[in-house]
Amino acid sequence: MANIKSAKKRIDVIDKKTAINKAYKSKIATSVKKYKLAVDNNDANAQAILNETFSLIDSAVSKGILLKTTANRKKSRLSSYKKQA
Repeated sequence: MANIKSAKKRIDVIDKKTAINKAYKSKIATSVKKYKLAVDNNDANAQAILNETFSLIDSAVSKGILLKTTANRKKSRLSSYKKQA
């Protein structure tokens, strides 16, 4: 455990940022699940959900939550999911 005041503050900041990042990643995962469910059910809104998911992923990259390569991999796999199904 940290004894120095500034180290204690950093721990608090890191905990807050971790919670925010975790919530954002959870939002992305939920959107991916919605898209896969829509594709499996041949839903007409699948493309709209895919665009929303791409938007979430891109904003995660700009906020530093995801790496660019990770985001590109996720988007590529989502794009090819419709072809597989």
